[in-house]
Amino acid sequence: MRHKAISFVALLVTLTLSSFSAPAQIPDLDFLNHNEPMLDAHNCYPYEGHWNDRIQRALNSGFPVSIEQDLAWYVDPATGKGRVVVSHSPHPTGGEPTLEDYFFKQVSPVIRRVIAENKRSQWPIVVLHFDFKDNQTALLQAVWRVLGQHEEWLSTAVKTSDPGKISPIDRKPILVITEEADEQQKVFYDSLPVGARLRLFGSARTHPTPKNLTKEQLMRWAVTVSAKELLSEKPTNYRRWWNSSWYAVEEGGAPEAGDWTDADNQRLRVLVDHAHAMGYWVRFYALDGFAPAEDQGWGTSYNFGSHEAVVVRWKAAIAAGVNFIPTNQYEELATYLKQIAKELRPGSSASTSK
Repeated sequence: MRHKAISFVALLVTLTLSSFSAPAQIPDLDFLNHNEPMLDAHNCYPYEGHWNDRIQRALNSGFPVSIEQDLAWYVDPATGKGRVVVSHSPHPTGGEPTLEDYFFKQVSPVIRRVIAENKRSQWPIVVLHFDFKDNQTALLQAVWRVLGQHEEWLSTAVKTSDPGKISPIDRKPILVITEEADEQQKVFYDSLPVGARLRLFGSARTHPTPKNLTKEQLMRWAVTVSAKELLSEKPTNYRRWWNSSWYAVEEGGAPEAGDWTDADNQRLRVLVDHAHAMGYWVRFYALDGFAPAEDQGWGTSYNFGSHEAVVVRWKAAIAAGVNFIPTNQYEELATYLKQIAKELRPGSSASTSK
């Protein structure tokens, strides 16, 4: 009996310790905007000198906001020195703004005001989303250094000895995320010593598409493959969000979309629910709806063709709990979202008195 009693006590202790340690293995989705949807300002940077106001448009749309910056590496032929530039092309010309100038200098007044107000429960209010145009080591290492210059603004987490052990993120005004490339993980995570601070977080690996299928067959596969097959790997300390094309929701994506149906809505909810149950924030790119005359460099790849067509999808994404809703129509989507700290907008009269 004594042996059984001791064994029983040991079992209770084990179960108790497990109950305390288990939450550390699951990302805290409520950390980001209470796990509610936010505007994702798609391609939020100039194209060849045009549309330079995109980041101000995003900031003026309210908070929280996710801001996508596509990054490339420019080497000055005269000096041989490279710099991180914000570019839609992997072959920049040198006329593009740097990440420091275009993003950090322009968000600086907002971030300093946020820090002064110290409303930590609202942090992070800005998500900085990187889309690298290539993964050369020089570019990745330079981005790491730029982030280091602003680490006091960044939501960071400790690197654990086991990638499956997920450490909590320390709240700061900016959360930085990047995408899935293994080259990025090597620089931003693998190369760091245990105990170092993670400055940014990658996305889940994309499920490989089947080979030897026609374009039509691939589009059909994308909307019929199960959510569990699309997203099967558990989150890690580094990989904490899922970045998926809308092709997984609606057959053919925006170019082939017809009427939004109950079946489409159910598919969206199944994917979002599965991602959240796994412990990932989720993003489906991208949702636009405009006439050709309204195009401001947005292109047709994500255009559902009309305001009415995209609004029904925005509302569905919001209702389903999609965390990042990417669009080029920042101001329009913002009206459908619950946003805080609107007085922080650079164009707000209230912001000048703070």
